[in-house]
Amino acid sequence: MASEAIGEHWFEPLAEHMGSAYLRYSFTKGTVNEIDFIVSQLQIKPGARILDVGCGPGRHSHELARRGFTVHGIDISQPFVDLAKDNAPQGCSFERMDARAMTFENEFDVVICLCQGAFGLMTAGGHDIDVLTGIRKALKPHGSLALSAFNAYFAVKYFEEAQFDAATGVNHEKTEVRNQDGVVLGADLWTGCYTPRELRLMLDKAQMNVRDIFSVDPGSYVEATPSLETSEYLVIAFPSPSQPEGAR
Repeated sequence: MASEAIGEHWFEPLAEHMGSAYLRYSFTKGTVNEIDFIVSQLQIKPGARILDVGCGPGRHSHELARRGFTVHGIDISQPFVDLAKDNAPQGCSFERMDARAMTFENEFDVVICLCQGAFGLMTAGGHDIDVLTGIRKALKPHGSLALSAFNAYFAVKYFEEAQFDAATGVNHEKTEVRNQDGVVLGADLWTGCYTPRELRLMLDKAQMNVRDIFSVDPGSYVEATPSLETSEYLVIAFPSPSQPEGAR
């Protein structure tokens, strides 16, 4: 399924450079814990159809497919989509799609958007809310969402080498990324950071009801109340009930 292209995103050349070396980073090593927790929290039933928004090289999609679920992953990076397709277990499919312009309609029982997969990287022009709106449209009426987002409090407290813009809530970090051969590429990262209140308001605008927001770190998903001390929040949400036409 195609989506309207919005133009190249700053993440695309970084993903193309990193390729499979992306999976060497420590934050990618907690896949089993993350999926264990999400399957339990969302009570995902056998036969569920799952959309992985910002799937990257497909680590979460692969793990879900190994558990018998049908998963479709989308990512803005074609090299990451190609990696996700390589050695994918049965039950996975992948395509390049811009999460700012998804075209799914009531097709999925579950949507996941993890590890800054699209949502927190689409802050320019307010496109992070467009990602949430697209997720809401993709879900069936009784579907569910698990979404992770950077913790704004943590960024302000601990990210000494990065610049946090209080006006936009965007963290700007200059760093380096390496490919499989160790070749270094200088990189600028712009990542949206959020408070629990902001996440609730944004999900409400996208017609989603937030059930829980947990304080988590990659590979350490647990039932913990929101705090300043974890790098991420994990949102568990469900579509808001549709109002009858003309309801106010």
